[in-house]
Amino acid sequence: MRKDEKLSESIREPYTIVNRLETDYSQHNRHFTLDGHLLGSIDEVYAAERYGIELAKSSSECHDGTTKDERKRDVQIKVTQRNTIGLSSEPKYLIVLRIDERGSFEEVFNGPGDIVWELVKDKKLPKNSQHQISLSKLRTLNENVALEDRI
Repeated sequence: MRKDEKLSESIREPYTIVNRLETDYSQHNRHFTLDGHLLGSIDEVYAAERYGIELAKSSSECHDGTTKDERKRDVQIKVTQRNTIGLSSEPKYLIVLRIDERGSFEEVFNGPGDIVWELVKDKKLPKNSQHQISLSKLRTLNENVALEDRI
């Protein structure tokens, strides 16, 4: 097989996966595109199914959805493969997940957004409009979130 044919074959594989995700999770009204939004869409659909969240329209400002329970809490959902997340505004509730190459999710933070926003609220907003917060700080904050304050 020529190198260009092998490359074309390799490129088709993620498109096959994206098409399967679009079909399998069409009820969540998310698009799985091969760009920076792919992990975000995967994360939002995962959180919607795991935590009972009704997703808002894609690219909604601040909150990605609302809980389906009687409390109807607005939630921002973040995913990362690294050791930080970026926040540009204070969410009412925040779920932060870390995904690894095996497709496993780790819940890093689940609770009120104000306690996370406290870490950055008085800092100058960086040029990219995203305050970076380490997962280690989020894990520490998460230890003190009461069960009733979790999604």
